[in-house]
Amino acid sequence: MSSPPTNQLRTALNEATPIEHVSQSIVRRTRSVAFWTAVTLPFLYLPLLATGLEKSSHVTAFLALLAANAVALLVGHSHLRE
Repeated sequence: MSSPPTNQLRTALNEATPIEHVSQSIVRRTRSVAFWTAVTLPFLYLPLLATGLEKSSHVTAFLALLAANAVALLVGHSHLRE
């Protein structure tokens, strides 16, 4: 058997790329959501800091927001740098 001509090979490769486009689109959207989440999460710190961190539930909420913000910063760091 002979190998397929170059045009058929290119066609086969082009048919396989929509999966890559979908995955790139998902990654782009995830980075975008993470970026904007990292931007907006600090506004949720304000009520906690205004009322004080005397209760353990407030401290837990503050630390959870801080951890979520750190994760969002890591994931969304490369948003619009591509």
